[in-house]
Amino acid sequence: MSAAQTGLYGSDRSLLSPYAAKLLDRGMLKWVIAITAALGAVLEVIDTSIVNVALPDIQGNLGATLSEAGWVSTGYACANVVIIPLTAWLSNRFGRKQYLLFSLIGFTAASAMCGMAGNLQMLVIARVLQGLAGGGLLAKAQSILFETFSRAEQPMAQAIFGIGVISGPALGPVLGGYLTDTLGWRWIFFINLPFGILAVLMTIAFLPRDKASEISHALVDWVGIVLLAVGLGCFQTMLEQGQEDDWFSSRLIVWTAVGSAVGIGLFIWRELSIDYPAVDLRALKFRALSAGSTYSLVLGMGLYGIIFAIPVFVQEFLHFTAMQSGILQLPSAIAAAIAMILMGKVSGLVDARLLIAIGAMITVGAALWLAQINPDTSAGSLFWPLFLRGLGSVCMFLPLSLATLGDLPKDKVASGAGFYNLTRQLGSSIGIAVITTVLSYREAIHRSVLVVHEGEGSPGIIRRMGALQGALSRASSDHAGVHMRALKMLDMGINSQAMLLSFADVFRYVAIAFVVSLPLLLLLGRGKNRAALAAAH
Repeated sequence: MSAAQTGLYGSDRSLLSPYAAKLLDRGMLKWVIAITAALGAVLEVIDTSIVNVALPDIQGNLGATLSEAGWVSTGYACANVVIIPLTAWLSNRFGRKQYLLFSLIGFTAASAMCGMAGNLQMLVIARVLQGLAGGGLLAKAQSILFETFSRAEQPMAQAIFGIGVISGPALGPVLGGYLTDTLGWRWIFFINLPFGILAVLMTIAFLPRDKASEISHALVDWVGIVLLAVGLGCFQTMLEQGQEDDWFSSRLIVWTAVGSAVGIGLFIWRELSIDYPAVDLRALKFRALSAGSTYSLVLGMGLYGIIFAIPVFVQEFLHFTAMQSGILQLPSAIAAAIAMILMGKVSGLVDARLLIAIGAMITVGAALWLAQINPDTSAGSLFWPLFLRGLGSVCMFLPLSLATLGDLPKDKVASGAGFYNLTRQLGSSIGIAVITTVLSYREAIHRSVLVVHEGEGSPGIIRRMGALQGALSRASSDHAGVHMRALKMLDMGINSQAMLLSFADVFRYVAIAFVVSLPLLLLLGRGKNRAALAAAH
């Protein structure tokens, strides 16, 4: 059996457990490894969004303000972005199997700590630990798949991984809402325990042991690690808290902005000037990796931005519950999961840049369709644009992964996967921060325009006031109260219309972002290997 066929576990059967050896003989081991790696990644992705719907319950149960409860999400996100770039170094330092096991055990234990937390401080600390452990699951899973499968098999392997990454953000709110409503908020963390334990057992049984020669004993770049933690931690905090604290009018946001600029700047200088960097920035010399990571930033901003904007819209305008808004996105998530398998058969045969461009234009169409929202918009009218969003995300995600990481040298795959996943994670945070700010800004502008054009003396306002007062007068004899209630109802109508227009603006901006970023695709590779494909047949 050749190395090309056996990938990560090579031809050294001494590295395999008896269970893994039996699966190897049946040709099933690499697929079981793929499922094992993807299971951990799914847990991490779902936990990014599952907690959001439970924040009001956590706030009430632990006696915190909503702003304080928000750190349950912020702490996790900050820890996530700090650890993702370090996954390659940690894997080299301790071994891929040992590091994956540590991440899974740490994530599962931290989930138990979250569920048992007796106060907000302990919950936030546990969430930070959960984020530090979980950050390694996403990037490590993807690099293991690239090291395990041949180039011809990569599309289907990455499709298995992509199902969780694409569906997770939509499944999280549904699962979180159901568990919170039926069992209580602590079960959004306890639900991780059986799946985490299963992933640990599968990793022990099926992932090959690391060769002693593959474990690095180089010096540790502690300075670089600290600078990375300061830079990315401050940047993520700024994004998470910026809108809530009115951005640079807040001293916290000013200091986090300074900390992120100084920390990231010194970190880049440090990593490029020493021989034993914690993060191999030199991997960015590969054009496909640098271009693909940049496009991944746009992908995270656009796709996850829409996922964020739709629940906010339906909850504020259509008065959906958090669970109802999650269910609204469930059909498109399921469609995306099915399409991911089909895309796994097509990717590698077709130029990845063409597939990404098709996916981008599908997403543009979905965003422009969503921009047509109006007072008559219902859950049914959102089904097809959200369905298209799911298909568009599949057309972009899988080919982009292959075009970005598929042609990297083996020793650069782990570093490349870390960069690629980091930019998507940061893109998601940037997208949410930008969307929340734009929604607030555009709503204020639209309200001022509506008030000017529909001032008290305008014919339209006079007619509407007359109709409202007539309807209210028939139910009450208090004429002064009728006038005030009519004014309040009119004001609510203007606010509602301004909010509707601001959401339409956001969806248009998402469409523009995808169109403007299309030239980046010219810098990517074709994402297919003719020799490997020929050998596979």
